[in-house]
Amino acid sequence: MPFYPLYALLFADSGVSAAGISVLFGIWSAATFLLEIPSGVWADVVSRRRLLTFAPVLDAAGYALWTVAPSFWSFALGFVLLGAGVALRSGAQQALVYAELDRLGAAAAYPRLIGRSQAASGTGGLLATALAGPLVAVGGYALVGVVSVAALLLCAVAGRALPEHRPEGGQGGVDEEGRGSPAGKDEKDGKDEKGEDATSAEVGSPLAVLRSGLAVVRRSAPVRRALLLAAALTVVGALDEYVPLLVRDTGAGPAAVPLLVAAVTAGSTLGGLVAGRGGRQLAPLLAGAAVLLAVGAGSGAPAGIAGVAVAFAIFYWALAQADARLQDSLDDSSRATVTSLSGAGMEAVAIATFAAYGAGADGLGLSARWLFAAAAVPYLLVVPRAAGRRARLLRERGGRNPPGRGISQWR
Repeated sequence: MPFYPLYALLFADSGVSAAGISVLFGIWSAATFLLEIPSGVWADVVSRRRLLTFAPVLDAAGYALWTVAPSFWSFALGFVLLGAGVALRSGAQQALVYAELDRLGAAAAYPRLIGRSQAASGTGGLLATALAGPLVAVGGYALVGVVSVAALLLCAVAGRALPEHRPEGGQGGVDEEGRGSPAGKDEKDGKDEKGEDATSAEVGSPLAVLRSGLAVVRRSAPVRRALLLAAALTVVGALDEYVPLLVRDTGAGPAAVPLLVAAVTAGSTLGGLVAGRGGRQLAPLLAGAAVLLAVGAGSGAPAGIAGVAVAFAIFYWALAQADARLQDSLDDSSRATVTSLSGAGMEAVAIATFAAYGAGADGLGLSARWLFAAAAVPYLLVVPRAAGRRARLLRERGGRNPPGRGISQWR
């Protein structure tokens, strides 16, 4: 959205103090965190496509409110709407895409597709940032707001065009392995424990879906490993916000700072583009990325940013792999719920990372280079245990592409 690089300036120009801006960002994070799990449950109860259609409308309403009535309270309400939009997309998007690919026998294509989506999102963000300057110069914040709202309404149209062949309310319980199964049915005869057809009123209820999702996490070790891996990778996503500070610590001149930041952004985009390849090398590649991040950031030299860029490429590639491993471990009955549980955990880790960075920088006086280097250490401890074998899960679920079928049919 063209508004993204400018909204902090809009807040300041509207008389909001620096402390007030921090409060607004806190409202945004809190709204996303609190709505993450309820929205995931909702996505398993109702149409996921419907949520993906509605989410951009909420975002558009938030930006429109900022545009027509700029004030602290309108900004706060706008962030609540934006947080709700983020929460509605989280879980629903991954669940819908994976379920449709799985229906076509193309589940193996999921990490490649989701990685390309991440790369396209990053590229779109760069283009929107480049467009923001000319827009605000021509028509001020009002024009930026109009273009942002229009873009979001187009996103709603795109969401409505997504395929969905899953009936509403078709949720189920959990089997002995901790994965979902049709509600109340025994795998052998399709009957519930009373010997009757399982069509109870509890099928598809939000509480039943939430219990099913929590049971999946409790009973399934592959799911827990995937959740842990996704949460660990969130640290790098949070550090992304501090890359300009890291670049400045290298002593790079003002003209070189944007170029070096762009190099790290390009690395993240490239990582998304190559997602779906080399999944069996996840653990050693992540260990290598941790070393590159520590050495590149700790070098304190502009040339070290090249290592950081490569590390970010691997981390963002791994994020798509972690998402795929989680989806491979789930049954569709509670897929969005468990994915939203992952999103809530990732949001919590991001908030903790922001707090830790602030404490390290302000409380301990550490520079960005040492904070980035320290952030690489947990990966050497967590990643080897969190990385599982996605190929084995696909074989168990029959997720290989059958002859003549593939991702092109989903498109």
